[in-house]
Amino acid sequence: MRTGYVAIVGRPNVGKSTLLNHLVGQKISITSSRAQTTRHRITGILTKDAGQLIFVDTPGFQLKHVNALNRAMNRSVRSSLSEVDAVLFVIEALHFDARDEKVLELLPSEKPVFLVINKIDRVADKARLLPFIAEMAGKFSFKEIVPLSAEKEMQLDELVKAVLPSLPEGEPIFGEDEITEKSERFLAAELVREKLFRLLGEEIPYSTAVEIEEFKVEGNLRRIHALILVDKPGQKAIVIGRGGEKLKTIASRARGDMEKLFGGKVFLEVWVKTKSGWLDDERAIKSLGYEEG
Repeated sequence: MRTGYVAIVGRPNVGKSTLLNHLVGQKISITSSRAQTTRHRITGILTKDAGQLIFVDTPGFQLKHVNALNRAMNRSVRSSLSEVDAVLFVIEALHFDARDEKVLELLPSEKPVFLVINKIDRVADKARLLPFIAEMAGKFSFKEIVPLSAEKEMQLDELVKAVLPSLPEGEPIFGEDEITEKSERFLAAELVREKLFRLLGEEIPYSTAVEIEEFKVEGNLRRIHALILVDKPGQKAIVIGRGGEKLKTIASRARGDMEKLFGGKVFLEVWVKTKSGWLDDERAIKSLGYEEG
């Protein structure tokens, strides 16, 4: 048996969270079409006959925005790389730019690093992949290069087979049916935050955070009170929407996802509060649970 931690790293929006969700077979890391959706390290657990892979999905490494939140996210990426047994460096098929290069510079030479070329299903002419793979092979001493499509679940088994032999020998750390070490409380906050990214305008989601103020389990029912924090007073009205319709939609869709994930009924209350300057307040970032390491 082999058991170990595997970091999933890359620039924003290359499909790291989608890869994690499809590897473990459950939605535990939120996704949207926008960069910076993932802010926390999310752990996903995959148990096979040959061993256990504990994947650590990290935020996309930030170059553009410099505030306390982004600094915390970048620290999270760096510390994850120092704490794991292997690394998946995820890039998009036929795309490699300065943002990818910056992550490449962080990769540890002393650990097995696997290059994951994602979104190959979007490449019409597959013959173009071979020269791209050859070019990438010259940039770093990768243990192996695995082209795949996380969304279409193409080549995921091949990735697992490639990584497992590089993990240390050892018995599983988690139970066979466990898929994450994150709490339901944490996952509830993330599902609300995902809806902010999916349903609001361009800039608003980046100025929001979600706190779970109450989480009670009563039999098969979960009572959850969620607070959405915004950075500016004007953003509060946008999140609530005319007649409260936007907030109702956010809550309804988040509740539906929670019921699927938790396997039971959810009573969800959501409201909005302005907390000016939280994005660049180190103490606020820490209190909201963002990584400091």
